[in-house]
Amino acid sequence: MVKDRQILPLFQEYLSIFPAVGLLGPRQVGKTTLVKNLILEKESLYLDLEKASDRAKLVDAELFLKAHADKTVILDEIQLMPELFAELRSLIDEQREPGRFILLGSASPDLIRKSADSLAGRIGYLELTPFYLGEIDSDELQKLWIRGGFPLSFLAKSDRESQLWRQNFIKTYLERDLAQIGLSTDPRLVERFWMMLANAQGGIWNAESFAKALGITRPTVNRYLEFLEGSFMVRVLAPFHQNIKKRLVKSPKVFIRDTGLLHALTGVTTMDSLINQLLVGPSWEGFVIQQIIATLREEYEYYFYRTHQGAECDLLLVRNGVVKTAIEIKNTLSPKLSKGMQISMEDTEAEKGVIICRIEDGYPLSEKVRAMGLKEFLRGL
Repeated sequence: MVKDRQILPLFQEYLSIFPAVGLLGPRQVGKTTLVKNLILEKESLYLDLEKASDRAKLVDAELFLKAHADKTVILDEIQLMPELFAELRSLIDEQREPGRFILLGSASPDLIRKSADSLAGRIGYLELTPFYLGEIDSDELQKLWIRGGFPLSFLAKSDRESQLWRQNFIKTYLERDLAQIGLSTDPRLVERFWMMLANAQGGIWNAESFAKALGITRPTVNRYLEFLEGSFMVRVLAPFHQNIKKRLVKSPKVFIRDTGLLHALTGVTTMDSLINQLLVGPSWEGFVIQQIIATLREEYEYYFYRTHQGAECDLLLVRNGVVKTAIEIKNTLSPKLSKGMQISMEDTEAEKGVIICRIEDGYPLSEKVRAMGLKEFLRGL
């Protein structure tokens, strides 16, 4: 059984503080379901901006919203009417009280920028991710890894049903959603790009090589990446390089955020088919990174570390410029402390190190480094 979404208490807290709360996340992640099940202090009014009938109510937005000033107004798919942000600003300034508006946004690279221009100091943002380990039964890690965390994929009655849902999600995203968020281009070209990213999961970003393979310009391929990142489909993990004088890799690493979508894009249907592919290591790495960031959220900044000499660390948890934890991620049952990990910890002055692997019970590998399973690591947080 799936537990209540862990973001709920924080969401309720934001509603008690901010006049507007923005809940962002990919389509089909459960934003609308979560909001419709909220216990609100005031009566609510829900508007789905994908519906022409609801958009028509906002032709004179000021008049309509003033008539419902006593309600919490929920605006779903707000990126479809960004012109509302300026209107919301003036309404909030006239009647500044918490919990007036809830804005749900599926995907738009400039959604936060547009609203930040208009609603600075008036809105608090949260991101709703697909299910992560803290929200499911403890024995379902493998199911979450192979199916991903989108509710309708994870909760499907069979692997086949889950696979079909993900394939259709990708098709809909390419044929409809991209155009709605402002990327007007050939969906087949973006599909090829997305599949190339999937097959290079966790690789160092090289715009030039992607542009050559696709027959498009470097600015265009960077724009594609920006849209996929802004719509929560990919994670661009920045390199760590502060106060380090070695020659470092300075391009980011790119991951498909949800491993269920990663597997659908690469033709992986079962765990048996995954473990026999080279993709299994990068898939596990991306899965672990997503679980950690979904759990810790904004408590840390997140980076990777790599030198041109080969020293590497998959994930750094950084707070106030200090590397609190250096993490190496290995798809193995017998982890070893590598020289590259040791050098990375010395270079970054990490307080401690962890090798996250496929074991259940952790044990020390050195004075500062411990081997752990993912569930044990997350419990310790």
